[in-house]
Order: sequence, then structure tokens, then C-alpha cells
Amino acid sequence: MTSNVLQIMGRLAGSAIVSPIPRTSRMNSKGSALVRGIVTLFAVVTLSLASTALSGLPAAGQAPDSFSIETLPVGSSPIGLAFDGANIWTTDFFGNAVIKVRASDGVILGTYGLFGPLFVAYDGASVWVTNEVGDVTKRRGSGLTHELTVDLGTSQLWGIIFDGTSIWVAAPVANCVYKLRVSDGEILGTYFVGQQPNHLAFDGANIWVTNLRDNTVSKLQASDGQLLFTVPAGTNPSGIVFDGHEIWVANEAAHSVTKLRRTDGAILATARVGQNPQQLAFDGTNIWVTNYYPNSTVMRLRAHDGVRQNTYGTGIDPEDILFDGTSIWVANYGSGTVSKITRTSP
Repeated sequence: MTSNVLQIMGRLAGSAIVSPIPRTSRMNSKGSALVRGIVTLFAVVTLSLASTALSGLPAAGQAPDSFSIETLPVGSSPIGLAFDGANIWTTDFFGNAVIKVRASDGVILGTYGLFGPLFVAYDGASVWVTNEVGDVTKRRGSGLTHELTVDLGTSQLWGIIFDGTSIWVAAPVANCVYKLRVSDGEILGTYFVGQQPNHLAFDGANIWVTNLRDNTVSKLQASDGQLLFTVPAGTNPSGIVFDGHEIWVANEAAHSVTKLRRTDGAILATARVGQNPQQLAFDGTNIWVTNYYPNSTVMRLRAHDGVRQNTYGTGIDPEDILFDGTSIWVANYGSGTVSKITRTSP
């Protein structure tokens, strides 16, 4: 168990060992994290933030914008997020639970026990969750009635995504991704990619995979899993998102995000962000980035050129992030909270 937790927290990248500093801080800072987190609980603050550039690309010259940031307690260690059209689902790793939060007002609607949950996806009817022991669990309905558990025969599963037809799962220990049939969890394919596949994105036709250990991104044809190509990214690529045109990748150890051309994976731009960026979200105009330890911030980049627009403080050690059509949601692992960021002015 200890080695599994260290692997989860560290995501060790070969001999470089770039991630254990921030990841270990998750385990060592829980006491202080909770104390520091108190100041954020139930806080609803309207921030007028001028565009800022801490490093890298300069901020755009524009008028200050205004966002409300509401931070709410959800379990002890939220990591993954999914949206079902009305509710936010978050995984509470150390709390061994999946939590359902009403998106409109942040009210917790239910807490459902599940061992070591990591990331979560929604297929239009059911919630799918990966965990640290190599299982994928499918639960359905308002009460999360257990439908099935698929043992994929590996010790750890990470990112998960629904492509409109099938569920895809990243298996970092096995260096592959799995394609599962939605109806019964049957394994439709096992596809080897780079070393330590981490997270996934779907561009409407293809699955994109970040390979943390060998600093690459792989593109697979969703219909049959054919590997189309594997291209370099930054150091320790983690989160990945499609913006409707191109692919964006968060590079943990490089403290940057990289924009890749969808057709051939060529690097179009690289923007410096905070330290240890984790996950990405696209809101229709901007790319949002969670900067984990020690920054504990979220950055907003203009999608067409990567220029930084603003930096926002949320909770401690932000991990996953998503856009629900109106607001950005952030899972703050270190403070046991989720933050809801909503624009309050044009």
C-alpha cells in the first residue's frame, strides 16, 4: 500500500524523480493544509484581478476582469472531477469516496464509498471511476447503484475519458490504454503507447495520451486504437485537453504548457505557467491550468496564442479542473475543497 501511495503521489519519472517533492507534500502537509484551508471554506469572494504575468509570456494588455470564486468543502482529498450536465462528481482519494455536488449551488447531494478513487468520467448515464488497485467501477443513477467492476489486471489506473461510444483508461504501470465497452465493461482493446501513460483527451475522432515518463504524447485512432504517432512534449506531460482546434499539454517538470497541432503533433507554442502544472480545461475561449505545489493557483491562458490573462488563488494543491458550460471547477487536493470560478462581468 505504501509503495502504491508513493507511486500515486510521486508519479516517479525514471531516475529524474521530479514529482516527489510536490507529491510528497500532499502527504506531509495535510495537517497544515487543513489549517490553511479553513480560510477558504465557504468563502465567496469577488476578485477584480488585473492581468498578471509571473513568468514566461506577458499578460495581455486588457482591462481587469471580475470572477467570483466560491470554495466549498468536499471530503479530505479531492482529485478527479466530472460533470453530468447538472452535477459535479469528485473523487476523494484518502476519504475512499465519490462525492456528488450540485453545480448550481455547491450543495453535496451524496457521498458514495469506493476504495482509493482517482479519476472519474461520465458516459451520459453512469459514472466510471479508476482506482489505485487497477479496477474501473461503473455506477449508475442518483444513488450510484453499482453496475460493474472491471479488473484490468494491473496495479494502478489513472486518467479516464468517454469518447461518445467507449470508455478509455490510462494504465501507467502497464504502459497501455484500455478501451472498454460501455454496456458491460468488456475490454475491446489494449493499446500500448509510451511509458507511464497518464491522462487522455478526445478530439472527436482520436484519443490523445500523455506519456509521463518518456515525455511524449501519443495519438490513437478511436475507432480501432491504431497508433497514428507519438511526438515529443515537455518534461513529464500530465494533463491534456482539446480546444476544438489543437491539443494542449501540461508539462509538470517543465512548468509549462505546450500547444500541439492536431494533424501531426507539431509543437506550435510553449507557455511558461506556475510550478508543477497538473490538469487543463477549455472554456470555449481560454485554457485553464492548475498549478500544484507550491503555487496553489489556477492560470487562464488565451487559447489562440497562449498569452496569460490572469492568475487566481483557489485552494491548496489544485489537481483536476473542468468547465461545466458556465463555471470552472477545481479540485483542491491539499485543502479538501472544490472551487467554483464564475465570470461576473463581460
